[in-house]
Amino acid sequence: MVLSVLAVVVVLLITEWMPLEVMALLVLGVLALTGLVSPIEALAGFSNPAVVTIWAVFILSGGLTRTGIANILGRYLLKIAGNRPTRLVIVIMVIAGALSSFMNNIAVAALMLPVVMDVARKTRHSPSLLLMPLAYGTLLGGLTTMIGTPPNILVSEALRTNGLEPFRIFDFSPIGLPVMIIGTLFVALVGTRLLPRGGNAVSPDNIANNRILTQYRLQDRLFRIKIPEHSALIGKSLADSHLGSSLGLNVIGISRGRITNLAPEMTTIIMAGDELIVEGRFDRIQEMNNWGQLLSETRVAEKSSLLDYDMQVAEVRLDPDGECIGKTIAELGFRNRYGLNVLSIKRQNREIIANVKTVALQDEDILVVCGPIGRIHELSEAAGVPPPAVLQEAEIRSRFALGRKMRLFSVPYGSKLLGQTVSESCLGDALDVQIVSIVREDGTAMIPSSDMHFEPGDTMIISGLSDMIAVLLMRGLEGVFVKDEESWEDVAILDNEKVGLMEVVLSPYSIHLGQTLQDLRFREKYGLTVLAVWRKGKATRSGLRDLRLQLGDALLLFGNWKRLALLGQEPDFLVLTQNMQEAAREDKAKIALAIMAAVLLPVILGLVPIYIAVVIGAAMMVLSKCLTMDEAYRYIEWKAVFLIAGMLPLGQALEKSGAATLMAEAVITTLGPYGPHAVLCGMIVITFVATSIIPTAALVVLMTPIALKTSAGLGISPYPLMMGIAMAASSSFTSPISHPANVLVMGPGGYRFIDYVKVGGPLTLLILVVLMVIIPTIWPLSP
Repeated sequence: MVLSVLAVVVVLLITEWMPLEVMALLVLGVLALTGLVSPIEALAGFSNPAVVTIWAVFILSGGLTRTGIANILGRYLLKIAGNRPTRLVIVIMVIAGALSSFMNNIAVAALMLPVVMDVARKTRHSPSLLLMPLAYGTLLGGLTTMIGTPPNILVSEALRTNGLEPFRIFDFSPIGLPVMIIGTLFVALVGTRLLPRGGNAVSPDNIANNRILTQYRLQDRLFRIKIPEHSALIGKSLADSHLGSSLGLNVIGISRGRITNLAPEMTTIIMAGDELIVEGRFDRIQEMNNWGQLLSETRVAEKSSLLDYDMQVAEVRLDPDGECIGKTIAELGFRNRYGLNVLSIKRQNREIIANVKTVALQDEDILVVCGPIGRIHELSEAAGVPPPAVLQEAEIRSRFALGRKMRLFSVPYGSKLLGQTVSESCLGDALDVQIVSIVREDGTAMIPSSDMHFEPGDTMIISGLSDMIAVLLMRGLEGVFVKDEESWEDVAILDNEKVGLMEVVLSPYSIHLGQTLQDLRFREKYGLTVLAVWRKGKATRSGLRDLRLQLGDALLLFGNWKRLALLGQEPDFLVLTQNMQEAAREDKAKIALAIMAAVLLPVILGLVPIYIAVVIGAAMMVLSKCLTMDEAYRYIEWKAVFLIAGMLPLGQALEKSGAATLMAEAVITTLGPYGPHAVLCGMIVITFVATSIIPTAALVVLMTPIALKTSAGLGISPYPLMMGIAMAASSSFTSPISHPANVLVMGPGGYRFIDYVKVGGPLTLLILVVLMVIIPTIWPLSP
């Protein structure tokens, strides 16, 4: 039973099908309900000394963060390092490692990130050269003390729980310090040569060559829109123009006469003769040009228009095993293949009418299609599904109300669309509207195919959501969207003393993870425009309003410097320059350091247990006003706390049920014949591999009972095995998802997944060699 639970847990840890802290709580409940552990034992994780130590260390780390310890060190960083990249990397990693010895790794990475970005700007080095070393420096520094990283705390507590002498606070230093030194030298001398060079960093007087424009390719998405005298946009504010909400275009400037107003307010009124500087997809601009070549009929299409010209509306149920499942209407080329339009998708008692072309089809979906009845029957026969259910006009009125979003458009004589195919016109490609049918001048109606040409007098029945139709119906729209044929002016216009571009990342403590920009009302609240999001090695520049934010996302913002500075005061965002961060309480820095010393000294002398000392220290950080109680709650990584507390009973169940013994026997059988060193190497390698896909804290909880049983079975000392697991678990270098510090720098550094493999892989192999030499020397394998 325990092994079955373990198998499910491993799958959930790897796939993250549910929040990991929720999974841990469910595991806790299942173990108690099945009797694998008692109810008291199931809840004991929340009072476990290791869990208490971890959340208290988070608060201590928060106190050091808010009092500006890293800011103080950062001021002297340039003076020490100079301009040479190798020396810069070494100094950054040493400072990050020193801080991480006594602070939370992710807190150090977040604290140092703006400092290092400023260093990159001033030294004109690419951030990609410095940010991965920053993340790796925090991980290496965490290896040097017991409070440097949760795995060290957990292995020490596991020893104590099993009646063994636990590791003391600096017992990790003889192993961790050599690993940190060798790792730092490798990254500085070898690793930096494997990192991407993303161009020069931002320079106030030379934005044209800066890395941001290269990385996000903004030049491809900057256009001008000329507002003619007859445009219906005249007199409308930017907010009411639908340019952003409906067309996905960001207005980043308005040229009026010889004056250009950059980052205009959403209340700015559009006037005749204005030239809008916009950022967005050119296909949308091209499509709007072509919509402007059409004339709108004065009447709305009747509901019966769907049934005119021998057309019918029917429901067709999809074959669960058919080729359509998992594909979108656009990918299937549905209209060309079947000669039918998909008006909506019926899914589990709800009707999907928005962006139908881009919705992936699922089992049991029902398509509401419109077209000739013969074509509808051909579709059901080809798909091998039950006969279609043809809908009557009254049912169309009552169930779908499709007529409310129908409109008639005609192609006038002299239109630029004449002679173009439907595919060439791009009509309906970018906007959420579609051509239901085309009626020729002689009254013949047909479903449009991609290669059908427009002819004079054609009338189109257009289906679309009301806001999209409203955009198309603006009088005088034609001629508004004109790409400037002249060469685009120097993009240095995007950066001056009043406005500019800046990257922002979500703080590791942000409450906005999982929310969209639309949920946050970001533009309205902060007055800043999000031009792109860098995620997992590539720039996302479309559909940003509905993109759910993740840790590691880098948001490229454009706006007024004052507004960017105000955003830097928000605890949910890290503006990547130090002078825009919330002011640290540097007058409390000495008090914070004194509290930290008062915590460590009695622990080192063995006078007070560490879990008691850190709790008192955490309370003193708040009492001394180094940080507020609200800030203390924010700095605790509650996900880690719940994950560890929920997983500890599983480790206990592994031991009590004999599952740990069974797994230890497998290790002994496989590696035992090759000697204790092979067992140590095997445990370290297993941990190295697993830490790339399983959270480190959960991995240590699962590995420690196996290590203890293995050492007992072989008659060797448990300390080298436990030390090896702790060191390997915290050496999360080969994947960006293996540690939050790696994720945090991925966006600002412009890294791809492969970059972590190229640098982290050799570094991991080097650390394996170092551990195999040092651990048996410091902690002999013989009992």
